[in-house]
Amino acid sequence: MKLNVTNVLFYASLGAVTAQIPARNPVSVGPPLELMRLYFDEWPTGVAVSASGRMFSCYPLGLDYNTRYQVAELGSNNTEIPFPSAQVNSPSGGAVNYSTNPPTTTGLSDYLMSVQSVVVDPKDRLWILDTGRALLSNGTLTTSNLGGPKLVGVGLTKTTVFQSILFPPTVAYPDSYLYDVRFDLRSSLTTSGQGIAYITDSSSKVRNGIIVVDLGTGESWRYLENIPQVRPEPGFYASVWGDSVYMNAGSGMPISGVVFGADGITLSNYEDVLYF
Repeated sequence: MKLNVTNVLFYASLGAVTAQIPARNPVSVGPPLELMRLYFDEWPTGVAVSASGRMFSCYPLGLDYNTRYQVAELGSNNTEIPFPSAQVNSPSGGAVNYSTNPPTTTGLSDYLMSVQSVVVDPKDRLWILDTGRALLSNGTLTTSNLGGPKLVGVGLTKTTVFQSILFPPTVAYPDSYLYDVRFDLRSSLTTSGQGIAYITDSSSKVRNGIIVVDLGTGESWRYLENIPQVRPEPGFYASVWGDSVYMNAGSGMPISGVVFGADGITLSNYEDVLYF
């Protein structure tokens, strides 16, 4: 990132000195941007588009206490339909267990608790990444219980849940925050032949790593645990439009900088390099 900023400043200075040289954009220009969706009083963190053009968004309860559902299919005229059903998006008894001290997110494996990411894989199936951590009205992010953190696969032809992989507490820690996921479906990767999912744990508690999932067996494990490349960059402070962004850790807690580990993740076109 620092290298990119330096390059921008250098080229800007060079342009000022050699103003007689017409500026050229070496990047090819595509079609103009088109407005596809407006969100009102929502905090979407993921958008997925199927091969047929169906669109889906997720609204994690871990970021927005007032969210109405975790996943919705986006319709015309800015309408939304809970997906895969309204029932799955409405945990029985609520998402938070107030009988524990402190309160924790309920571990209900048949419901969506706090969905951070939605991704359509190369087989045109929608995968839902549930981080399993809900936000309280005072801004406190509760820890998860078994059954909350999970990866759910939904077939789009008949809107059927075909797989639900639960992560044990040794893989998704109670204070983990499962952020993003990508899929490598090459059959040669595992004995099951169903491919692999790669998930980032961006927890602000600085126990970061990559979670690897065998989609055939449902087995999962942590990889690259707490190496410098997956941990927050020391001294980094995020900013939006030049204004620093800070985090409220909860009632009575001091305001601090936003500290996250590896969050975004993707595979190269040839699926031989993993970026995060």
